[in-house]
Amino acid sequence: MNIAVIGGGWAGLSAAVRLRQRGFSVTVFEAARTLGGRARGVQSPALQTRIDNGQHILLGAYTETQALMQELGLDPGFLLYREPLALEAADGSFILRAARLPAPLHLLGGIIGMRGLNLAERWRLITLIQSLKRQKWKTQPGLTVAQWLTRGQQSAHAIHMFWLPLCVAALNTPIHQACAQLFARVLQDSLGGPKSASDILIPRVDLSQLWPDHVERYAPPDTAGTLNVHCGHAVRQLTGGWSQVALDGVPYDAVVVAGNAPATHRLLRQLSPSESGSRYLAMLAAFEYIPIATLTLQLETPWKLPQAMLLLKEDPARLWFGQWLFDRSAFMRGDALSDIHKQSGSLLNIVISDARAFMAHPQPQAVAAVIAQVQEQCRRFGSLPHVVGHEVIIEKRATFAAVPGLMRPENRTPWPRVWVAGDWTDTGYPAVLEGAVRSGRDAAEDVQFVLG
Repeated sequence: MNIAVIGGGWAGLSAAVRLRQRGFSVTVFEAARTLGGRARGVQSPALQTRIDNGQHILLGAYTETQALMQELGLDPGFLLYREPLALEAADGSFILRAARLPAPLHLLGGIIGMRGLNLAERWRLITLIQSLKRQKWKTQPGLTVAQWLTRGQQSAHAIHMFWLPLCVAALNTPIHQACAQLFARVLQDSLGGPKSASDILIPRVDLSQLWPDHVERYAPPDTAGTLNVHCGHAVRQLTGGWSQVALDGVPYDAVVVAGNAPATHRLLRQLSPSESGSRYLAMLAAFEYIPIATLTLQLETPWKLPQAMLLLKEDPARLWFGQWLFDRSAFMRGDALSDIHKQSGSLLNIVISDARAFMAHPQPQAVAAVIAQVQEQCRRFGSLPHVVGHEVIIEKRATFAAVPGLMRPENRTPWPRVWVAGDWTDTGYPAVLEGAVRSGRDAAEDVQFVLG
Protein backbone atom coordinates (compact mmCIF):
# COMPACT_ATOMS: atom_id res chain seq x y z
CA MET A 1 0.00 0.00 0.00
CA ASN A 2 1.09 3.56 -0.73
CA ILE A 3 0.80 6.01 2.16
CA ALA A 4 1.41 9.75 1.87
CA VAL A 5 2.69 11.84 4.78
CA ILE A 6 2.18 15.59 4.54
CA GLY A 7 4.80 17.34 6.68
CA GLY A 8 8.43 16.54 7.38
CA GLY A 9 8.53 17.61 11.00
CA TRP A 10 9.17 15.29 13.91
CA ALA A 11 5.62 13.89 13.92
CA GLY A 12 5.42 13.30 10.17
CA LEU A 13 8.86 11.70 9.97
CA SER A 14 8.13 9.54 13.00
CA ALA A 15 4.99 8.30 11.24
CA ALA A 16 6.95 7.70 8.04
CA VAL A 17 9.60 5.58 9.77
CA ARG A 18 7.03 3.46 11.59
CA LEU A 19 4.92 2.98 8.44
CA ARG A 20 8.01 1.97 6.48
CA GLN A 21 8.95 -0.42 9.28
CA ARG A 22 5.56 -2.10 8.83
CA GLY A 23 6.09 -2.65 5.11
CA PHE A 24 4.17 0.27 3.60
CA SER A 25 5.52 2.37 0.74
CA VAL A 26 5.70 5.91 2.09
CA THR A 27 6.05 9.29 0.38
CA VAL A 28 6.76 12.36 2.53
CA PHE A 29 5.97 15.85 1.29
CA GLU A 30 7.63 18.78 3.09
CA ALA A 31 7.01 22.37 2.00
CA ALA A 32 10.34 23.63 3.38
CA ARG A 33 13.78 22.78 2.02
CA THR A 34 14.88 21.35 5.37
CA LEU A 35 13.40 18.52 7.39
CA GLY A 36 12.50 18.94 11.03
CA GLY A 37 9.54 21.34 11.02
CA ARG A 38 9.56 23.59 14.10
CA ALA A 39 12.68 21.80 15.39
CA ARG A 40 15.22 21.99 12.59
CA GLY A 41 18.65 23.30 11.68
CA VAL A 42 18.91 26.51 9.64
CA GLN A 43 21.74 28.46 8.07
CA SER A 44 22.37 31.75 9.84
CA PRO A 45 23.53 34.48 7.43
CA ALA A 46 24.57 36.69 10.34
CA LEU A 47 26.73 34.02 12.01
CA GLN A 48 27.83 32.15 8.88
CA THR A 49 27.04 28.79 10.46
CA ARG A 50 24.16 26.38 11.01
CA ILE A 51 22.11 26.86 14.13
CA ASP A 52 18.77 25.57 15.32
CA ASN A 53 15.55 27.50 14.80
CA GLY A 54 15.14 27.17 18.56
CA GLN A 55 17.01 25.60 21.47
CA HIS A 56 15.39 22.36 22.62
CA ILE A 57 16.06 19.95 25.44
CA LEU A 58 14.79 16.44 26.01
CA LEU A 59 14.44 14.33 29.12
CA GLY A 60 15.77 10.88 29.82
CA ALA A 61 12.12 9.82 30.04
CA TYR A 62 11.65 10.62 26.35
CA THR A 63 12.17 7.01 25.38
CA GLU A 64 10.32 7.01 22.06
CA THR A 65 12.60 9.65 20.55
CA GLN A 66 15.67 7.70 21.62
CA ALA A 67 14.17 4.45 20.28
CA LEU A 68 13.46 6.12 16.95
CA MET A 69 17.06 7.30 16.70
CA GLN A 70 18.28 3.77 17.40
CA GLU A 71 15.93 2.40 14.74
CA LEU A 72 17.65 4.74 12.27
CA GLY A 73 21.05 3.35 13.30
CA LEU A 74 22.02 6.40 15.37
CA ASP A 75 23.61 6.52 18.81
CA PRO A 76 21.66 8.75 21.22
CA GLY A 77 24.51 8.49 23.72
CA PHE A 78 26.85 10.25 21.29
CA LEU A 79 24.42 12.72 19.70
CA LEU A 80 22.76 13.81 22.95
CA TYR A 81 24.65 15.46 25.78
CA ARG A 82 23.34 13.96 29.03
CA GLU A 83 23.64 15.25 32.56
CA PRO A 84 21.74 14.45 35.78
CA LEU A 85 18.95 16.80 36.77
CA ALA A 86 20.49 20.15 37.68
CA LEU A 87 18.78 23.53 37.86
CA GLU A 88 21.09 26.41 38.69
CA ALA A 89 20.47 30.14 38.52
CA ALA A 90 23.17 32.00 36.65
CA ASP A 91 23.71 34.30 39.64
CA GLY A 92 24.01 31.34 42.04
CA SER A 93 20.93 32.28 44.08
CA PHE A 94 19.20 28.97 43.36
CA ILE A 95 20.70 25.49 42.90
CA LEU A 96 19.01 22.10 42.74
CA ARG A 97 21.08 19.03 41.90
CA ALA A 98 19.86 15.47 41.97
CA ALA A 99 21.67 13.51 44.68
CA ARG A 100 23.80 10.49 43.80
CA LEU A 101 21.16 8.14 45.14
CA PRO A 102 18.65 5.76 43.53
CA ALA A 103 15.19 7.07 42.66
CA PRO A 104 13.22 8.54 44.32
CA LEU A 105 15.88 9.43 46.90
CA HIS A 106 17.89 11.31 44.25
CA LEU A 107 15.14 13.93 44.09
CA LEU A 108 14.52 14.00 47.83
CA GLY A 109 18.23 14.48 48.49
CA GLY A 110 18.39 17.20 45.86
CA ILE A 111 15.54 19.14 47.42
CA ILE A 112 16.96 18.79 50.92
CA GLY A 113 20.27 20.21 49.70
CA MET A 114 18.64 22.88 47.54
CA ARG A 115 19.97 26.43 47.74
CA GLY A 116 17.53 29.34 47.46
CA LEU A 117 14.51 28.05 49.40
CA ASN A 118 14.20 27.97 53.17
CA LEU A 119 13.51 24.78 55.11
CA ALA A 120 9.74 25.31 55.26
CA GLU A 121 9.55 25.99 51.51
CA ARG A 122 11.56 22.85 50.74
CA TRP A 123 9.34 20.76 53.01
CA ARG A 124 6.17 22.06 51.34
CA LEU A 125 7.70 21.35 47.92
CA ILE A 126 8.41 17.74 48.93
CA THR A 127 4.91 17.42 50.40
CA LEU A 128 3.26 18.66 47.20
CA ILE A 129 5.22 16.26 44.98
CA GLN A 130 4.50 13.34 47.29
CA SER A 131 0.81 14.24 47.30
CA LEU A 132 0.81 14.30 43.51
CA LYS A 133 2.41 10.85 43.47
CA ARG A 134 -0.25 9.47 45.81
CA GLN A 135 -2.90 10.86 43.47
CA LYS A 136 -1.23 8.93 40.61
CA TRP A 137 -0.10 12.22 39.05
CA LYS A 138 -3.66 13.44 38.58
CA THR A 139 -4.80 16.95 39.44
CA GLN A 140 -8.32 18.24 39.83
CA PRO A 141 -9.78 18.90 36.35
CA GLY A 142 -9.75 22.50 35.20
CA LEU A 143 -7.01 23.74 37.50
CA THR A 144 -4.29 26.07 36.31
CA VAL A 145 -0.76 25.56 37.57
CA ALA A 146 -1.07 28.71 39.70
CA GLN A 147 -4.24 27.39 41.34
CA TRP A 148 -2.66 23.99 41.97
CA LEU A 149 0.40 25.61 43.57
CA THR A 150 -1.74 27.86 45.77
CA ARG A 151 -3.70 24.86 46.99
CA GLY A 152 -0.39 23.13 47.60
CA GLN A 153 0.67 25.99 49.92
CA GLN A 154 3.66 27.01 47.84
CA SER A 155 5.05 30.40 48.81
CA ALA A 156 5.33 33.24 46.32
CA HIS A 157 9.11 32.97 46.64
CA ALA A 158 9.13 29.23 45.87
CA ILE A 159 6.83 29.78 42.90
CA HIS A 160 9.06 32.54 41.53
CA MET A 161 12.33 30.70 42.06
CA PHE A 162 11.37 27.12 41.19
CA TRP A 163 7.89 26.49 39.82
CA LEU A 164 7.48 29.42 37.43
CA PRO A 165 10.61 28.81 35.31
CA LEU A 166 9.94 25.07 35.31
CA CYS A 167 6.35 25.56 34.12
CA VAL A 168 7.23 28.05 31.40
CA ALA A 169 10.03 25.78 30.15
CA ALA A 170 7.74 22.74 30.07
CA LEU A 171 4.49 24.25 28.79
CA ASN A 172 5.55 27.65 27.41
CA THR A 173 2.41 29.02 29.02
CA PRO A 174 2.17 31.45 31.99
CA ILE A 175 1.33 29.66 35.24
CA HIS A 176 -1.97 31.51 35.69
CA GLN A 177 -3.11 30.06 32.34
CA ALA A 178 -1.22 26.74 32.12
CA CYS A 179 -3.00 23.42 32.61
CA ALA A 180 -2.03 21.76 35.88
CA GLN A 181 -2.70 18.25 34.53
CA LEU A 182 -0.32 18.67 31.59
CA PHE A 183 2.30 20.02 33.98
CA ALA A 184 1.73 17.00 36.24
CA ARG A 185 2.41 14.72 33.25
CA VAL A 186 5.81 16.36 32.75
CA LEU A 187 6.56 15.96 36.46
CA GLN A 188 5.47 12.32 36.32
CA ASP A 189 7.87 11.54 33.48
CA SER A 190 10.80 13.46 34.93
CA LEU A 191 10.37 12.81 38.65
CA GLY A 192 8.18 9.73 38.88
CA GLY A 193 10.32 7.29 36.95
CA PRO A 194 13.81 5.83 37.33
CA LYS A 195 16.71 8.14 38.10
CA SER A 196 17.73 8.35 34.42
CA ALA A 197 14.25 9.65 33.51
CA SER A 198 15.04 13.04 35.01
CA ASP A 199 18.33 13.39 33.11
CA ILE A 200 18.56 16.43 30.85
CA LEU A 201 19.44 15.69 27.20
CA ILE A 202 20.70 18.43 24.88
CA PRO A 203 21.38 17.80 21.16
CA ARG A 204 25.06 18.18 20.26
CA VAL A 205 24.31 18.59 16.55
CA ASP A 206 21.64 20.66 14.89
CA LEU A 207 18.12 19.33 15.18
CA SER A 208 17.88 18.24 11.53
CA GLN A 209 21.13 16.30 11.80
CA LEU A 210 20.03 14.72 15.08
CA TRP A 211 17.79 12.30 13.17
CA PRO A 212 15.38 13.88 10.59
CA ASP A 213 18.06 14.06 7.86
CA HIS A 214 18.61 10.30 8.21
CA VAL A 215 15.02 9.28 7.47
CA GLU A 216 15.32 9.27 3.69
CA ARG A 217 18.01 6.58 3.88
CA TYR A 218 16.00 4.37 6.22
CA ALA A 219 15.57 0.87 4.80
CA PRO A 220 14.66 -1.79 7.39
CA PRO A 221 15.88 -5.27 6.46
CA ASP A 222 13.50 -7.92 5.15
CA THR A 223 10.71 -5.39 4.68
CA ALA A 224 8.88 -4.56 1.48
CA GLY A 225 8.02 -1.03 0.46
CA THR A 226 9.91 2.20 -0.12
CA LEU A 227 10.39 5.58 1.55
CA ASN A 228 10.75 8.74 -0.51
CA VAL A 229 11.09 12.30 0.78
CA HIS A 230 10.22 15.36 -1.31
CA CYS A 231 11.35 18.67 0.20
CA GLY A 232 10.18 21.97 -1.24
CA HIS A 233 6.83 20.40 -2.16
CA ALA A 234 3.72 21.99 -0.64
CA VAL A 235 0.52 19.95 -1.00
CA ARG A 236 -2.31 22.27 -2.03
CA GLN A 237 -5.28 19.96 -2.54
CA LEU A 238 -6.58 16.99 -0.58
CA THR A 239 -9.57 14.92 -1.67
CA GLY A 240 -10.77 11.62 -0.29
CA GLY A 241 -13.24 8.79 -0.52
CA TRP A 242 -13.84 5.36 0.99
CA SER A 243 -11.17 3.60 -1.07
CA GLN A 244 -8.43 6.19 -1.52
CA VAL A 245 -7.29 9.77 -1.09
CA ALA A 246 -5.65 12.10 -3.58
CA LEU A 247 -2.96 14.75 -3.06
CA ASP A 248 -2.98 17.33 -5.83
CA GLY A 249 -4.73 14.72 -7.98
CA VAL A 250 -2.28 11.86 -7.27
CA PRO A 251 -3.97 8.84 -5.58
CA TYR A 252 -2.77 7.14 -2.38
CA ASP A 253 -4.24 4.45 -0.19
CA ALA A 254 -4.14 6.73 2.88
CA VAL A 255 -2.62 9.95 4.16
CA VAL A 256 -1.17 11.16 7.45
CA VAL A 257 -1.46 14.95 7.63
CA ALA A 258 1.34 16.11 9.93
CA GLY A 259 1.54 19.86 9.50
CA ASN A 260 0.81 22.34 12.25
CA ALA A 261 -2.82 22.67 13.32
CA PRO A 262 -3.67 25.66 11.02
CA ALA A 263 -2.13 24.00 7.95
CA THR A 264 -3.87 20.73 8.79
CA HIS A 265 -7.15 22.59 9.17
CA ARG A 266 -6.75 24.16 5.72
CA LEU A 267 -6.34 20.74 4.10
CA LEU A 268 -8.99 18.86 6.05
CA ARG A 269 -11.70 21.43 5.40
CA GLN A 270 -11.43 20.52 1.70
CA LEU A 271 -12.87 17.07 2.50
CA SER A 272 -16.54 16.12 2.46
CA PRO A 273 -18.50 18.03 5.11
CA SER A 274 -20.20 16.19 7.97
CA GLU A 275 -21.30 16.86 11.53
CA SER A 276 -18.38 14.87 12.98
CA GLY A 277 -16.02 16.58 10.55
CA SER A 278 -17.23 20.00 11.68
CA ARG A 279 -16.57 19.11 15.33
CA TYR A 280 -13.11 17.87 14.43
CA LEU A 281 -12.30 21.05 12.48
CA ALA A 282 -13.56 23.15 15.40
CA MET A 283 -10.97 21.52 17.67
CA LEU A 284 -8.22 22.42 15.20
CA ALA A 285 -9.42 26.01 14.96
CA ALA A 286 -9.56 26.48 18.74
CA PHE A 287 -5.80 26.40 19.33
CA GLU A 288 -4.05 29.60 20.35
CA TYR A 289 -0.31 29.95 19.91
CA ILE A 290 2.58 31.39 21.89
CA PRO A 291 5.90 32.42 20.28
CA ILE A 292 9.36 31.41 21.44
CA ALA A 293 12.46 33.47 20.66
CA THR A 294 16.02 32.17 20.66
CA LEU A 295 18.88 34.66 20.75
CA THR A 296 22.16 33.11 19.60
CA LEU A 297 25.34 34.99 20.50
CA GLN A 298 28.62 34.28 18.73
CA LEU A 299 31.53 34.96 21.06
CA GLU A 300 35.10 35.78 20.17
CA THR A 301 36.21 32.85 22.35
CA PRO A 302 34.28 30.09 24.15
CA TRP A 303 33.16 31.10 27.62
CA LYS A 304 33.12 27.55 29.07
CA LEU A 305 30.57 27.99 31.80
CA PRO A 306 30.47 25.23 34.45
CA GLN A 307 26.92 24.25 33.51
CA ALA A 308 25.53 23.53 30.06
CA MET A 309 22.22 25.12 31.07
CA LEU A 310 21.66 28.00 33.50
CA LEU A 311 18.50 29.73 34.67
CA LEU A 312 18.22 33.47 34.05
CA LYS A 313 16.01 35.76 36.13
CA GLU A 314 13.58 37.91 34.20
CA ASP A 315 13.06 41.61 34.85
CA PRO A 316 10.66 42.97 32.20
CA ALA A 317 11.11 46.54 33.44
CA ARG A 318 14.76 46.34 32.31
CA LEU A 319 13.87 44.29 29.19
CA TRP A 320 15.58 41.29 30.75
CA PHE A 321 13.49 38.64 29.01
CA GLY A 322 16.04 35.78 28.93
CA GLN A 323 14.99 32.66 30.85
CA TRP A 324 17.53 29.96 30.02
CA LEU A 325 21.15 30.22 28.95
CA PHE A 326 22.83 27.37 27.03
CA ASP A 327 26.62 27.21 26.61
CA ARG A 328 27.50 25.08 23.61
CA SER A 329 31.13 24.77 24.68
CA ALA A 330 29.87 22.64 27.59
CA PHE A 331 28.18 20.23 25.13
CA MET A 332 31.39 19.67 23.20
CA ARG A 333 34.02 19.03 25.84
CA GLY A 334 36.04 15.86 25.42
CA ASP A 335 34.16 14.63 22.37
CA ALA A 336 35.62 13.71 19.00
CA LEU A 337 33.15 15.81 17.04
CA SER A 338 33.95 17.34 13.66
CA ASP A 339 35.72 20.68 13.43
CA ILE A 340 32.58 22.46 12.26
CA HIS A 341 30.75 21.30 15.37
CA LYS A 342 33.64 22.36 17.58
CA GLN A 343 33.41 25.84 16.11
CA SER A 344 29.86 26.11 17.43
CA GLY A 345 31.34 25.95 20.94
CA SER A 346 31.65 29.75 20.79
CA LEU A 347 27.87 30.08 20.66
CA LEU A 348 25.50 30.92 23.51
CA ASN A 349 21.77 30.36 23.17
CA ILE A 350 19.32 32.39 25.25
CA VAL A 351 15.74 31.12 25.24
CA ILE A 352 12.80 33.48 25.68
CA SER A 353 9.64 31.45 26.18
CA ASP A 354 6.37 33.30 25.61
CA ALA A 355 8.24 35.94 23.63
CA ARG A 356 5.33 38.34 23.19
CA ALA A 357 6.81 40.98 25.51
CA PHE A 358 10.23 40.66 23.83
CA MET A 359 8.61 41.12 20.41
CA ALA A 360 6.84 44.30 21.57
CA HIS A 361 10.16 46.21 21.71
CA PRO A 362 12.57 47.24 18.94
CA GLN A 363 14.78 44.21 18.45
CA PRO A 364 18.17 45.97 18.78
CA GLN A 365 17.09 47.46 22.10
CA ALA A 366 15.73 44.14 23.39
CA VAL A 367 18.82 42.19 22.28
CA ALA A 368 21.16 44.66 23.96
CA ALA A 369 19.17 44.39 27.18
CA VAL A 370 19.29 40.57 27.17
CA ILE A 371 23.06 40.64 26.59
CA ALA A 372 23.35 43.01 29.58
CA GLN A 373 21.19 40.56 31.57
CA VAL A 374 23.61 37.71 30.81
CA GLN A 375 26.63 39.86 31.68
CA GLU A 376 25.12 40.96 34.99
CA GLN A 377 23.81 37.59 36.16
CA CYS A 378 26.93 35.63 35.12
CA ARG A 379 29.49 37.97 36.72
CA ARG A 380 30.76 35.19 39.01
CA PHE A 381 32.07 33.34 35.94
CA GLY A 382 34.18 36.25 34.72
CA SER A 383 33.62 38.70 31.89
CA LEU A 384 31.49 37.73 28.93
CA PRO A 385 33.80 37.36 25.89
CA HIS A 386 33.30 39.92 23.15
CA VAL A 387 30.10 39.31 21.18
CA VAL A 388 31.04 39.31 17.48
CA GLY A 389 27.57 38.53 16.12
CA HIS A 390 24.06 37.50 16.98
CA GLU A 391 20.95 35.98 15.44
CA VAL A 392 17.36 36.13 16.68
CA ILE A 393 14.93 33.46 15.54
CA ILE A 394 11.28 33.75 16.54
CA GLU A 395 8.90 30.86 15.98
CA LYS A 396 5.53 32.62 16.14
CA ARG A 397 3.60 29.35 16.43
CA ALA A 398 6.19 27.49 18.45
CA THR A 399 3.66 25.92 20.82
CA PHE A 400 -0.02 25.98 21.55
CA ALA A 401 -1.25 27.61 24.74
CA ALA A 402 -1.57 24.64 27.13
CA VAL A 403 -4.71 25.80 28.94
CA PRO A 404 -7.14 23.70 31.03
CA GLY A 405 -10.01 22.09 29.17
CA LEU A 406 -8.37 22.31 25.74
CA MET A 407 -9.86 19.66 23.44
CA ARG A 408 -7.18 18.00 21.33
CA PRO A 409 -7.99 15.74 18.37
CA GLU A 410 -7.18 12.05 18.05
CA ASN A 411 -4.96 10.73 15.28
CA ARG A 412 -7.89 9.13 13.46
CA THR A 413 -10.15 11.66 11.75
CA PRO A 414 -13.83 11.34 10.78
CA TRP A 415 -12.76 10.95 7.15
CA PRO A 416 -11.81 7.45 5.94
CA ARG A 417 -8.14 6.89 5.14
CA VAL A 418 -7.13 10.24 6.66
CA TRP A 419 -5.04 10.47 9.85
CA VAL A 420 -3.24 13.36 11.52
CA ALA A 421 -0.07 13.60 13.61
CA GLY A 422 1.48 16.43 15.59
CA ASP A 423 2.38 17.55 19.08
CA TRP A 424 -1.06 19.21 19.18
CA THR A 425 -2.93 15.88 19.00
CA ASP A 426 -4.19 14.17 22.14
CA THR A 427 -0.82 12.83 23.31
CA GLY A 428 -1.19 13.63 27.02
CA TYR A 429 1.95 15.76 26.68
CA PRO A 430 2.31 19.50 26.16
CA ALA A 431 3.87 20.66 22.89
CA VAL A 432 7.18 18.84 23.32
CA LEU A 433 9.31 16.88 20.86
CA GLU A 434 8.52 13.56 22.51
CA GLY A 435 4.81 14.23 22.05
CA ALA A 436 5.33 14.81 18.32
CA VAL A 437 7.31 11.58 17.94
CA ARG A 438 4.71 9.58 19.86
CA SER A 439 1.88 11.09 17.85
CA GLY A 440 3.56 9.99 14.62
CA ARG A 441 4.06 6.50 16.02
CA ASP A 442 0.42 6.28 17.15
CA ALA A 443 -0.87 7.43 13.76
CA ALA A 444 1.23 4.77 12.02
CA GLU A 445 0.00 2.07 14.38
CA ASP A 446 -3.61 3.02 13.71
CA VAL A 447 -3.03 3.01 9.94
CA GLN A 448 -1.61 -0.51 10.34
CA PHE A 449 -4.61 -1.54 12.47
CA VAL A 450 -7.22 -0.24 10.00
CA LEU A 451 -5.55 -1.09 6.69
CA GLY A 452 -3.48 -4.07 7.75
